[in-house]
Amino acid sequence: MTTDLTGTYLTLEDGRPAVRFSRLYDHPLDRVWQFVTDPDELERWFPSRAEIELRHGGTVTFSGDPHMEDSTGRVLAVDPPRHLSFEWAGDELHFDLEQTGERSTRFTLTNVLDTHESAARNGAGWEVCLAALDARARGEETAAPHAGADAPWKELYAAYVAAGVPSGAPVPGLD
Repeated sequence: MTTDLTGTYLTLEDGRPAVRFSRLYDHPLDRVWQFVTDPDELERWFPSRAEIELRHGGTVTFSGDPHMEDSTGRVLAVDPPRHLSFEWAGDELHFDLEQTGERSTRFTLTNVLDTHESAARNGAGWEVCLAALDARARGEETAAPHAGADAPWKELYAAYVAAGVPSGAPVPGLD
């Protein structure tokens, strides 16, 4: 059985490692912005609840992930409704939205990694989370995407490793 991977491992111009995902949603820009910034929407697909002060330097409060301690991050940049970036657990997350039609938006998530060894782990985790966002965008209700011992991320992780994506970082909740 083959596993389709939607993430790309890359090295940014400044030399930092990252994984990037892109989706096209049949929703206007403002609706996709809600998926990215509204705590109740984020809770349906993001690994934890995230409450964001939408201003440069604002605090992001992360809570509710059973595999990680509650924590805070900082907003690095915000340009509603097109861009949001913030710090999270040593990484940076960049959300870029581009209106591609009257009712369609390209969503791009770039996870700038603290260490290249987390690429396969994070890639697999984002696959699970973004599958939940994809379902949400289709109007389907899904359970929280937290990865546990039985979550589908293990097959995705193995596929990223087999594709040569750097690995070896500890997995919260398992290591």
